[in-house]
Amino acid sequence: MKVVLSTIGRFHTFDLARELHARGHELTVFTGYPRFKLRGEQIPQTAIRTFPWLHAPYVSLGSRWGFDSGFMREFGHWNLETFGRHVSRNIPECDVYSGLSSSAGDAGGIVKARGGRYICDRGSSHIRVQNDILTREYDIWGMPYDRIDARVIDREEREYAMADIVTVPSTFAYRSFVDAGVAAAKLRVIPYGVNLTRFQKVGDPDPAAFDVLYVGGVNLQKGIPYLLQAFARVEHRLKRLTIVGHYERPMLNWLRQRGLVKDGDRVRFMGPMPQPELKQFMSRSHVMVLASVQEGLALVQAEALACGCPVIGTRHTGAEDLFTDGKEGFIVPIRDVDALAERMQTLADDPHRRQMMSAAALARVTHLGGWSTYGERVAGLMEELAARPAPPVPPAHAGQAAAQLSGSRP
Repeated sequence: MKVVLSTIGRFHTFDLARELHARGHELTVFTGYPRFKLRGEQIPQTAIRTFPWLHAPYVSLGSRWGFDSGFMREFGHWNLETFGRHVSRNIPECDVYSGLSSSAGDAGGIVKARGGRYICDRGSSHIRVQNDILTREYDIWGMPYDRIDARVIDREEREYAMADIVTVPSTFAYRSFVDAGVAAAKLRVIPYGVNLTRFQKVGDPDPAAFDVLYVGGVNLQKGIPYLLQAFARVEHRLKRLTIVGHYERPMLNWLRQRGLVKDGDRVRFMGPMPQPELKQFMSRSHVMVLASVQEGLALVQAEALACGCPVIGTRHTGAEDLFTDGKEGFIVPIRDVDALAERMQTLADDPHRRQMMSAAALARVTHLGGWSTYGERVAGLMEELAARPAPPVPPAHAGQAAAQLSGSRP
C-alpha cells in the first residue's frame, strides 16, 4: 500500500511509521518537527517531509511563556492551520491517509476525492468532551481556564465527519465519541504499543515504608489535587509520595495556597526524570497512582506494571485497557477522593495483597501489545479500508477537496 501519515509533532505517529515501513508499505510522513530531531527514527529520511517553520518556534516560545496567553492561542491556531494547508497542498497519491487530529486540514477530503481512504487518528477523548471535562475541572477549583479554541474544535469535528474511520487508543476515548453522537461503526479502539524493553523490575520497595508514586505533569487535568487530598488521608507511620514530572512554580504555589501541599507532609516534587532512573522509582514504589480526569491512554501505567508496581488509575486514563480492577491494581471514578484514599489504604495495610498485585502486574505485561502489535492492527485496518469500494464524497467536502486540488481555498 501507499500510505501517508501526518502529525504536527512526533507523538506515536513515528512508532507507527516504523512498523508500516518494516511491513514493506510505501510511506510518506509529514511532520512539524525539524529534520535534525528525527534522525534516529529508523525510517528512510526520504520518506519524511518536514514543515517546522511555525511549530518549532511555537514549542520554543510556549516553553518559556506558557500556552495560555492570547498571542500563543492565536499562534497555536495558525500553527495547526498552516501545517494542515501544507499537507493538503503537497499530499501525494496514496491508498490510505492517516492524519493526527487537529492538523490534518483538508488533506483527508483530497485523498477521498482521489479514491483513497482517510483515517482520523485521535489520541484523546472527543474534543468537545475534553473541553467540557476541563472546563468543569477548572470551575471546581476556581482557576481561570481558556477553553479550547472554537476554531480548533470546528477543525477537529470536520476531520471526524470526513474520516472513513476515527481511531482512538482507549475505551474511555471510544465512549466519549459515542456520547458526542459519533456512530460506533465509525470508531476503532487500537491501544498504543508499549516499549517494555526499557522498563523492568530492578529492585524492591522498602517493607517498612509505604511509597506512593505519581508520574506525569503537575496540573489539573492529571487530577493532582485529588491525589494529594487522598494521600493526606492515608494512615501509615512512614508514608511517602514522590511526584515525578514537569511542574511550574505558579502551580506549586497554588497547591500550597490551597493547603494541598504543606511542609512536612512527606510529598516531594522531583521534576522530569530519565527513563533509566524512572524504572528505579517504579520498582521501589508500593503503588503508582494516576488520578487524571481526562487523557487518551496513559502508557506510564503499563510501564509501572512492567516494574512490578501495582497501579491505581481512574476510568479516564485508559486503565481498563491495560489491567483488571482488583487484580493488578484498582480502577476508580474520576474526582473520587474517597475511593483513591480507600484503595491506597488497602495496599498500605496489606503487604500480602501488595505482593500478589505486584506478581500479577509482572504477569500482565507479557500480554500487553508492543508497537509491533499496534502497527499490525493499524496496518490491518488500512488494508481493510483500501479493499472497500469507494463511498461517494459528500458535496460540501467534495467542493473543499476540488478547491484544494486546484490550488485555491473554498
